[in-house]
Amino acid sequence: MEFKEIKRIVELMKSNDLSEFSLKDAEFELSLKRGGDEPQVVYAAAPAPVAAGAAPAAPAAEAAPAADENDGLIEIPSPIVGTFYRKPAPDADNFVEVGSEITEESVVCIVEAMKVMNEIKADVKGVIKKILVDDASPVQYGQPLFLVEPK
Repeated sequence: MEFKEIKRIVELMKSNDLSEFSLKDAEFELSLKRGGDEPQVVYAAAPAPVAAGAAPAAPAAEAAPAADENDGLIEIPSPIVGTFYRKPAPDADNFVEVGSEITEESVVCIVEAMKVMNEIKADVKGVIKKILVDDASPVQYGQPLFLVEPK
């Protein structure tokens, strides 16, 4: 089964509000599950204590440049849950680097899921501006992997 077919199944699951999908063939078995019974827990760092009489800093002024920095960039998200790899083999070069020009068919990384190496294509034409995940790190479905400046 092609990666684009799996991506299409996931989109159909979203649009039809399905939480589980299974497909079994002579060559493979695919089982997908969206959401979960457990609530998602998000951890945030506690704010730094402010000395008595000191005025608190305005975090909005500092956060604005970071948001503007990514304006106009397109995310390449992880299509599946797994482990992110930047290269096809330990002794090989990375698929892409910051500044690499890519096309829609360019392989930008591999996400390993259940011992299967899934090549992830860019699906966008442009230049890699940021790599958001460290090599050999776990990734979640929909997690941004790269930021691309479109061409």
